[in-house]
Amino acid sequence: MTDQHRPNSTHGYLPTELAGFDSLAELALDLRWSWNHATDGVWMTLDPTLWELTQNPWVVLQTVSRNQIERVLADPAFRKNIDELLRAKHHAAETSAWFQQKYPKASLTCVAYFSMEFMLSEALPIYSGGLGNVAGDQLKAASDLGVPVVGIGLLYSRVIFAR
Repeated sequence: MTDQHRPNSTHGYLPTELAGFDSLAELALDLRWSWNHATDGVWMTLDPTLWELTQNPWVVLQTVSRNQIERVLADPAFRKNIDELLRAKHHAAETSAWFQQKYPKASLTCVAYFSMEFMLSEALPIYSGGLGNVAGDQLKAASDLGVPVVGIGLLYSRVIFAR
């Protein structure tokens, strides 16, 4: 097995050695895409049909051909857009949000939000209805406000009901 086809523990059989691929992976794995659609054009450029069907950047990145990834990464305008999106992402992460401005000396460093489900996007089917909608909206609002919240849920691959 050649190095270029060797599985990577994080990204499976993805072309991680391609210059610029790590930037695409970083954007794809950022859950803010589910409510901040600044990166939609990136995934549409890679595969418009798959993007329309899934609205899931990680699925697009895992599915699109290596040749297509190489082709779009060779486009200077595309790379410039990726760099700008990453700069904006890093700037947002480093900029003080409402919570940090309002409570700069708060001893609160992290709040655990336990819920059975979180509706972040239709592309992440980890919800079934009302509870998931409320929990997802609260996580999104907390993220926008800079409140240090971590959502903790359970993901069952199979549920067995006993009588």
